[in-house]
Amino acid sequence: MVEPGDLAQELRRAVGGEVDFSAGARALVTMDASNYRRVPLGVVAPRDAADVAAVLAVCRAHEVPVVARGGGTSIAGQATGTGVVLDFTRHMRSIVSLDPVAGTAVVQPGVVLDRLRDAARPHGLTFGPDPSTHSRCTLGGMIGNNACGAHSVAWGTTADNVLELDVLTYAGTRLRPGRDWRGAPEGLRELVGANLGLLRTGYPEGLPRRISGYALDALLPERGADVARSYCGSEGTLGVLTEATVRLVRAPSSPVLAVLGYPDEGAAADAAAGLLAHRPLTVEGMAADLVRDAAGLPRGRAWLFVETDGEAAARALVRAADALDAAVVTDPAGQRALWRLREDAAGTATRMPTGEEAWPGWEDCAVPPARLGEYLREFRRLLREYGLRGTPYGHFGEGCVHVRIDFDLWTPAGVRHFRRFSEAVADLVVAHGGSLSGEHGDGQARAELLPRMYGPELVGLFGRVKDVWDPAGGLNPGMLVRPDGLDRNLRFKGLPVVPAAARCVGVAKCRVDGPGQGESVMCPSYRATGEERHSTRGRARLLHEMALGEVITDGWRSEEVYEALDLCLSCKGCRSDCPVGVDMASYKAEFLHRYYEERRRPWSHVTMGRLPQWLRWAGPLLNVARVLPFSAWLAGVTPRRPLPRVAPRTFVSWFGARLGAPSDVLMWPDTFTNHLAPEVGRAAVRVLDAAGVRVGLPPGRVCCGLTYVSTGQLDRARGVMRRTLDALGEGPDRPVVVLEPSCAATLRTDLPELLADDPRAARLAASVRTFAEALEECAPDWRPPRLDREVAGQTHCHQHAVLGDAADRRLRERAGLTGELSGGCCGLAGDFGFEKGHYEVSVACAEERLLPSVRAAGEDAVILADGFSCRTQLAHLSERRGRHLAEVLAEALHDERRAGGPGERDGQGGSHRSDGTDRADGVE
Repeated sequence: MVEPGDLAQELRRAVGGEVDFSAGARALVTMDASNYRRVPLGVVAPRDAADVAAVLAVCRAHEVPVVARGGGTSIAGQATGTGVVLDFTRHMRSIVSLDPVAGTAVVQPGVVLDRLRDAARPHGLTFGPDPSTHSRCTLGGMIGNNACGAHSVAWGTTADNVLELDVLTYAGTRLRPGRDWRGAPEGLRELVGANLGLLRTGYPEGLPRRISGYALDALLPERGADVARSYCGSEGTLGVLTEATVRLVRAPSSPVLAVLGYPDEGAAADAAAGLLAHRPLTVEGMAADLVRDAAGLPRGRAWLFVETDGEAAARALVRAADALDAAVVTDPAGQRALWRLREDAAGTATRMPTGEEAWPGWEDCAVPPARLGEYLREFRRLLREYGLRGTPYGHFGEGCVHVRIDFDLWTPAGVRHFRRFSEAVADLVVAHGGSLSGEHGDGQARAELLPRMYGPELVGLFGRVKDVWDPAGGLNPGMLVRPDGLDRNLRFKGLPVVPAAARCVGVAKCRVDGPGQGESVMCPSYRATGEERHSTRGRARLLHEMALGEVITDGWRSEEVYEALDLCLSCKGCRSDCPVGVDMASYKAEFLHRYYEERRRPWSHVTMGRLPQWLRWAGPLLNVARVLPFSAWLAGVTPRRPLPRVAPRTFVSWFGARLGAPSDVLMWPDTFTNHLAPEVGRAAVRVLDAAGVRVGLPPGRVCCGLTYVSTGQLDRARGVMRRTLDALGEGPDRPVVVLEPSCAATLRTDLPELLADDPRAARLAASVRTFAEALEECAPDWRPPRLDREVAGQTHCHQHAVLGDAADRRLRERAGLTGELSGGCCGLAGDFGFEKGHYEVSVACAEERLLPSVRAAGEDAVILADGFSCRTQLAHLSERRGRHLAEVLAEALHDERRAGGPGERDGQGGSHRSDGTDRADGVE
């Protein structure tokens, strides 16, 4: 066997793309979205088909296996391998051509599905199959797994939409599979001809979602001897795809979503097949135990999501359906919100309502649609018999069921139980005339069970076909044909404990980029760099491998993990946007805490990370240092940014005259508001005064500990937090208004997590309110001043992820502030944008959504940015000034008062300024 270093050198000489055999690169691809893990020798990102051929030649010479990998969202283990992994997501991702007249497109294997759909949309076309991972799965992966998706009830599987392929075999032969035996390897036609009877009788009938095994029946003469179709679903075991010609379909002109409610899952499944006569575009099903928020759904405990082309068709279908309740949704935004419930099910299903994890493993069977209800009832009984829990959902119109189950995959006894259950379910599926895989392929998870479905003779023929295509067995060995056992190579084996990072199931929602990102915040650094290691999944994989200690061997001192986490902005977006709630900001803080236990921290951790101390000790004197030529060197930060200016008077000092007075709320004097932006605090007091809400300050010196947490100084953070709790006594007895979203999020989440042993932490966390929440709770009848202006700017990433912005939206609406704020992250993120080596990524993050939204805003638009970092980034990179919502409302109150309007006494009786002035904050 060739040495990995020698193999890497030879590959570097042979190919133009990247060759990476480092521990970090290998760790990133040991897993896909399955329960399985295989460690490769290295990763190659080919630039073109010539590179692929060169990789195959080198690997063939040394008998090294090759695995093709796209988005890495496969759920059966087929995107992992022990040899060389070909990563098609870096370079081979072009749409070569698109012919709107013929309705075809030629694509490279790394093209993300949504990119193809975006290119086809202006022509009224789309690619029919659309799995829930459409924003990150690749066409190559879809062809490898014969992916389907919600619309396959109308437009079929990927195989139904492939016309011709360009494939390289492990032996180096280029083939162009198509119909009428085009592109068939030598010997395939003869092998099929000798087994026509078996192929005509060996496959189940009436099963639209049969993905298991090789689709050899596509080679029957009466089916056009379609080699391309038979190749689809072969999971990279027959050849390596380098290009594909696919069929595009006419997109619906006016899609409408009908949601039908049923008393239970079985009733919904029973009804699904009867809806097919109405020619729907989708018939998707899910039950109430997968739904965390049922807002917008009709009455019921299970639902069918049925899409039609046109409202008339939807209403006709609703009239014909025997549903408990129904809703017809024509609004595109409303449809997207409901579809997100269904698309996120793959992640939502990984957590039981009680918090325990659930895993794939029996993810993906299909039965004839008319038998789905009966199958699901028996499946539920089988779960109870084995003491397991899971929540089925899926493509009910085609009898395809997805489910995550709370298997114990950590202990030998649990793994044995997993095997027995898998065998029992396989028998149940076969008894109903079904397929072990209805969408995601067999891989390692189900291939061992294929003889139960097809019998030994047909499975033996699969092996002979594999040998025709790949006689050396070099392509993705252990998958589909002559498979590894379903209980081998489990990714949990060897973990000393259940690390939180293992929660990542690899569905890769964090890898979304471009128009498909929707309202997602997470992984701004991934969207800036496009590198897997800067996605939440990539970082979680590296942490997983660090815990295992096989590939990454230096534990908490790992440079691979450090480098990946270095560009994590701690935006907390993954906490809300990751379907399984991976919280990379917390993992980063813990890693940095351990990483620096026995080594010197960077000076920026001392200056920026301990900012509250410096501001308390030096205050305005720091303004002298900030203008010195060597101020950046002194602070240990990049010289490309001006340091923040410290206010001459703190918010607490300004507030002093009111201390001790009766109050309805306490306003948290966070470091940023107190020392750097006291005008925000003064404005908030002004508005709360006008609403009749009496404001006080917490007793003593308080700090949430944010800057210590974000730099991983967790011991100091806990100390600061405990002193804060001591200052508050048994905890606040009234709402605590926190104006800085980052500090509010720290108090809501990090505080109770880091001080889980102190009940006062939970009480303080429960008392935290945003500015808008406080107004809504304490002055529900107050009418804010009307501005009737457009807004632009950004919802703070921590507000999106932790706090929610519903109250802010309602307040803006009452004030006549129209328009939407952008999502994403500003890119400054506290100390991140000031640290050396981060400037380019910081700017790229701002350029992704924040800066374009501000540039597009009208001159009269109000630029809102509640976070100090967001306002600072705008000041550094644009000519528009961002303001906190409190400042905008306070200025409007001042203008009303000057104009003789109702001002602060509007409906509430009013109050006065503590400093004896009547001027609005922000205009003093």
